[in-house]
Amino acid sequence: MMLAAILAFAGMTGLAHAQDNPTLTIGYVDLIDDQRYLDWGVHPIDIRTGEDLYNRWPLAGAELGIADIKPFEMIAGMAFALEPTRAKDTAAMVAAIKAMRETGIQFVLVDAPTEMLADVAAQLADLDVLLMNVSATGDSVRNAQCQANLMHTAPSDAMMADAMVQFLVDKKWRDVLVLKGPLPQDDAMVAALKRSMGIFGGDIEEIRDFVLSSDPRAREQNDLRFLTGRADYEVVYVADTDGEFALGVPYDTVRPVPVVGSAGLMARAWHWSYLRHGAPQLQGRFQRMHGRRMNATDWGAWVAVRAIGESVVRAKSKDFDGIVQYMKSDALKVDGSKGPSLNFRPWDNQLRQPILLTTENWTVANAPLPAFVHRTNNLDTLGIDERESQCKLKNQ
Repeated sequence: MMLAAILAFAGMTGLAHAQDNPTLTIGYVDLIDDQRYLDWGVHPIDIRTGEDLYNRWPLAGAELGIADIKPFEMIAGMAFALEPTRAKDTAAMVAAIKAMRETGIQFVLVDAPTEMLADVAAQLADLDVLLMNVSATGDSVRNAQCQANLMHTAPSDAMMADAMVQFLVDKKWRDVLVLKGPLPQDDAMVAALKRSMGIFGGDIEEIRDFVLSSDPRAREQNDLRFLTGRADYEVVYVADTDGEFALGVPYDTVRPVPVVGSAGLMARAWHWSYLRHGAPQLQGRFQRMHGRRMNATDWGAWVAVRAIGESVVRAKSKDFDGIVQYMKSDALKVDGSKGPSLNFRPWDNQLRQPILLTTENWTVANAPLPAFVHRTNNLDTLGIDERESQCKLKNQ
């Protein structure tokens, strides 16, 4: 109730003074026909019934973020606005961001796959623009391909694998059978799992490949009796970025064991079922605005806007360099409605954050788990730590 009253009051006063304040416009660019939203993770029935798949895209989170930082306008002495656009490929995305810069925009949220994101950031390295990755989870852009002009609010594959392996080790489910799909992103999930098990413990008993095909000749390769038989394991990890195969794995394995990864228990940046730390209030505001539940990429866009707004206010500066310097400092404290205050790691520009371990309708755990501690910040038990990282952005 208190937050609602503050939002309402600040919204009215912001309107009253909008003419007196400069406007900080945050850019937003995404990819037309992005298969991550139009294909991956879409239930077959939704494809057949023509479900509005564009309604899954994280622009909605950025829109809520702008509404949520309206109370900052009076303190910051400036108004906040959002300017979204879309691009068909890398070249068009680079051109769109350059066009935004010509209008004065210097903070741009980017919703693009990992490989495209890396190319876009590299081509804009000499432009005084800060890019905020709200959706790409690939480890490469936080590691060997990291760039000073690119911040990440989406968690990495390594962070999500670490959260899952912490949970498995805590439960003493150490022997894992991996079912892996054919996509490069599936390979990345398994690579992250292997790395995490090397740190926290656990054993991959075997990796078995399935195929994304309705071809009768591939039926045996997708038969769960074949895929989950003749092996000794305590849990099945499914690496299925496409998502359709994973739907049928829980409760259909030869051994009666938990299923995790792309089905069953999943590691996520956000889930609507989380009931602590102001999460229900955030979910409620999102659902009232957009008529659906908030997802992980929505959260990534929302918290990116929050981080920008918080940095503008706390830096007490309207200067781009001053705002960026504050955003990259330990002084930043963003409330992400997941527990601890959040800030960015200085060596790779990744937002420190808890990872939720959830089923389809319940949050089972919030990682890092209590048993896993770090010498400086327990959130750094999730993802690539400074000593392990190939990225050396500190003080840049």
